[in-house]
Amino acid sequence: MASLKKSPLEKSHVGIQFMKYSLCGGFSLGVDVVISFLIAWLWFPALKESEFLVRLFGIQVEPLSKIEYGVNFAIGGAMAFMVSNLVAYVLNVRFVFKAGKHSRRKEIGLFYLVSGISVGIGIAIGASLISWFGLSYGFSFVAKAVSTTLINFVARKFIIFHG
Repeated sequence: MASLKKSPLEKSHVGIQFMKYSLCGGFSLGVDVVISFLIAWLWFPALKESEFLVRLFGIQVEPLSKIEYGVNFAIGGAMAFMVSNLVAYVLNVRFVFKAGKHSRRKEIGLFYLVSGISVGIGIAIGASLISWFGLSYGFSFVAKAVSTTLINFVARKFIIFHG
């Protein structure tokens, strides 16, 4: 609460912190998008003909059932999470939050645990949007990203790091 009363120009102000968090998160999201797309294209098909990148690059995709698309989305999302979350941890410690509230091992463990829970929620939302409503991979990916961003910021600020 104390950071809400500070001047918006102070480095530790929650607004400045959230902007830095968003920039670092945007970079980590970019890593996640690239890895997820490659997995969805090359190893666990989850792309549809209507996807922007499929049309842009002229990629041939195989038609699957809604359930297969949803399962493959979940597998690819979990794999991409492992890499993009490591990028997020390094950037968060370097530019956003003050480390040291816990031992390094516990801090990393909590970081992955919280991120894993939020990504699990996001992947479940995304897979459900694909499987139940037939929505696109891209739309479902955005829904996953928004839900994880909000959950992670709060948990990282108040549980894992020194605000």
